[in-house]
Amino acid sequence: MIIPLSYNLRNIRARRMTSALTVLGLALVVFVFVAVLMLARGLEVALVSTGSDDNVIALRKGSGVEVSSAIDRNTAHVLKVQPEVLTRPDGRPVAATEVVVLITLPKRSDGLTSNLTVRGVSEESLRMRPQVRIVAGRMWRPGTSEVIAGGAIQKRFRGCGLGETVRFGMRDWTVVGVFEAGGSGFESEVWGDVDQLMPAFHRPVFSSLTLKMRDPSSFEAMKARVESDPRTLVNLFREKQYYADQSKYLATFIRVMGLAITGIFSFGAMIGAMITMYAAVSNRTAEIGMLRALGFSRQSILICFLIESLVLAAVGGLLGVCAGFFMQYVSISTTNFSTWSEIAFSFALTPDIAAKGVAFALAMGLAGGFLPAVRASRLDLLQSLRAA
Repeated sequence: MIIPLSYNLRNIRARRMTSALTVLGLALVVFVFVAVLMLARGLEVALVSTGSDDNVIALRKGSGVEVSSAIDRNTAHVLKVQPEVLTRPDGRPVAATEVVVLITLPKRSDGLTSNLTVRGVSEESLRMRPQVRIVAGRMWRPGTSEVIAGGAIQKRFRGCGLGETVRFGMRDWTVVGVFEAGGSGFESEVWGDVDQLMPAFHRPVFSSLTLKMRDPSSFEAMKARVESDPRTLVNLFREKQYYADQSKYLATFIRVMGLAITGIFSFGAMIGAMITMYAAVSNRTAEIGMLRALGFSRQSILICFLIESLVLAAVGGLLGVCAGFFMQYVSISTTNFSTWSEIAFSFALTPDIAAKGVAFALAMGLAGGFLPAVRASRLDLLQSLRAA
């Protein structure tokens, strides 16, 4: 026979304080666990959404990031005329040459400096990235020392707010607009006219070339041909994969460090659950004897106490996930290990992360409740009845 679930719920209500403390302990651990996964996922979402499925980015052979790449104009011309590159009705290829450099600016909060990405773009760059839109101010005027700042950095760095002036490249630049880019990594950059930024930084070559393909499925053929061409000396990457790779090291670091800390916390939570269940066994010795006398087997007693522990764990897990839900409204910034520049992103909760959080709570509940449940199932019938 199986002991009714109502018996477990009644006993949990009878021990409100200890049950509540156990649930809160489990919820705290699940919250930390979920927050770590949300943090890593938020970084990946921010960078992956930066790229497009039908865009290809070209970097100098051996360069893993744009800041260390260099593509001259002759190489750019060869790449633009590849048959896989989409062309406009007037015959012009859909391609954008860009320059990317790192500058150092102080933060508004504490005055400490951090690296910031400045991207020189052309009119074609803006057309290829429809997610970029001005939300305050206006676009820069070509041929002037004007720039626009991503929405994620305008309040974080001095000089990056609308109407402010920031100095880099031996010139003063006026921020005339603030843009958003669908939460992508572009929102952590300053954009300006490539023809103004290249001479300002004494860059005679481009950092990267982004091409739009006619058919994304032809990428591998184009990649094999271009990378074997001695005239180009470049590597081609799918734009989305390129930005996804940039998040790999930092996201892995966040997961490893965060899960290590969560593991320590989870050990404490399991000890707390174990103490709670041992106390429940000690206080209900007579009840356990009565259940045995009524014909319930040792296995039924074992399952009963495991279910009770799992119920507490499930409630704690759900509370932890619910607390994690509100972290989606928090935005943080850190240094991307791949580019060594500042990137801002938000926590991202997915159904998969929520399910992992609840499963983690149930695992802690099972581990913490197993030994007390075994002890309850092994209590001697006569001794239990004498305790009554």
